[in-house]
Amino acid sequence: MYNKILVPFDGSASSKNALLQAVNLVDGEITKITVASIMLPYDGDIDLVWVKDIRESMRKSCESIIAEAKKLVGDSIKIICEEGVVHGRIVELANTEDCDLIVMGRRGLRRLERVLVGSVTARVIGHSNKDVLVIPQGTTIGWKNILLATDGSRYSVTAANKAISLARSYHGELKIISVVDVPTEFYAESPKATEELLIKAKGIVEDVSKRAEAANVNLSGYIREGDAAEVITEFAVKEKVNMIIMGSHGRTGLLRLLMGSVAERVIGHTPCPVLIIKK
Repeated sequence: MYNKILVPFDGSASSKNALLQAVNLVDGEITKITVASIMLPYDGDIDLVWVKDIRESMRKSCESIIAEAKKLVGDSIKIICEEGVVHGRIVELANTEDCDLIVMGRRGLRRLERVLVGSVTARVIGHSNKDVLVIPQGTTIGWKNILLATDGSRYSVTAANKAISLARSYHGELKIISVVDVPTEFYAESPKATEELLIKAKGIVEDVSKRAEAANVNLSGYIREGDAAEVITEFAVKEKVNMIIMGSHGRTGLLRLLMGSVAERVIGHTPCPVLIIKK
């Protein structure tokens, strides 16, 4: 499904796992993978004597990272090690290397990490036009039990197409969920409007279900109310989902999957990989 993958790599356990999972994704064809190690540039006075020590340290760090990557997947892996603004260079390299997927590791679920997605990951998703797969440390990629979160936006429609295609290719089951995120005060003031949103969500799920059925994909649909990120995450845990697929942006208003809110929180909280579809 993906022809060329970029894997940002810093030698951490999460980036090592992301690289190994990327290799699995391309069935071991490491020629389809480019590893990128980006170091922040030194912006100080280049005439200072000790700057040479900084340069030497950066060179050794780069060599160490290259050695780590080759040790994991073999000497023939393509590795780019350079200076730059990390998220910016990742986005640029994904384009220049003609990649159609960026695979990024995510560290464990310590308290702070549950609250925020790494700034680099969030910025890459926000600025790149490539799909981004975020893999939590210690987890593996699986396609047998896929959860598609959708709100009917054009981004979600694209994500639905990708989810159906992946489920069909890997003979996986597709679970389709649409969450109506209605504040309590809104429901109290306008129960009719809430009911209309639920009907709309049902229509969204039914539309995707019809397309999945036409592709001979096993599926089930779900409508839920509540905080979208919490509902999606809890559902994924309860149903032992292997992969969550969602669009990078969604509707504004009450039916929404907005990067920076819902999608970002799902990435930060869920124990399974999340595939963010960009186009």
